[in-house]
Amino acid sequence: MATGLTQGVADIDWSAPWLADWRAVGEPLARLIQNGMPQHEALNTSAIAPVRFVPQETLPTGQAYEEFIFASQCVPTREGLHDFFNALCWMHYPLTKKRLNALQGQAIALAGVGSVRGSLRDAATVFDENSALLQAPDLLWQALSERRWQDAFVTMRPVWRQARWLTFGHAALEKLVQPYKSITVHVWRVPEGLGGMKDVDAWLAQDLQIDKLASKPFCPMPALGVPGWWPANEARGFYEDVSVFRTVRLAAVSP
Repeated sequence: MATGLTQGVADIDWSAPWLADWRAVGEPLARLIQNGMPQHEALNTSAIAPVRFVPQETLPTGQAYEEFIFASQCVPTREGLHDFFNALCWMHYPLTKKRLNALQGQAIALAGVGSVRGSLRDAATVFDENSALLQAPDLLWQALSERRWQDAFVTMRPVWRQARWLTFGHAALEKLVQPYKSITVHVWRVPEGLGGMKDVDAWLAQDLQIDKLASKPFCPMPALGVPGWWPANEARGFYEDVSVFRTVRLAAVSP
């Protein structure tokens, strides 16, 4: 299997549980790329994204990536997993991706592009790259947000049957192609009762308000702690590794 920067769509295990909602669209596109079609051309064979995918060199020198997308409705796309998963996110969460891009574009229009993004652009980038969405009962969400890992993953393990997890961040999905224990995502709570991904997308696009996003109401969580995602987490000791499953105190003093 390829490693590091040489990873490509051929390395994706489409049976992985975190890709259950992505497989129907993503696997046929990956096959086109494996057969030699340039990535942006393969992605454009799907008509479900609200944008077009164009070669990276289409982005004018000196223009910000998000600003270009906002103005042109075209997404500069490189070969490789990172931009592949980004495109799949545009296909599955079109309203949310447009909302994130609009927030970035508006912030750039007001403040320009500097060495520091600012709190809003920083939070939008974290969400875009590394977030996951979770519908869960209150007790489970409280245990996760307080980083009471034994309660959340061991004591309340059966409660996960009532939860629903949707991975959003394309950088997180890229990392999960070669999973390792310490992969951590930023979880955003989604209300229970919403239906399919279209309903979640519509709700999320409305929920991403400037004040809420800038306050970064994320719950950091090691992704492979999700029950059923990795055979190793069947062992209770899996969650006792404090270098990964950090307490609030440890997290507060870590760099």
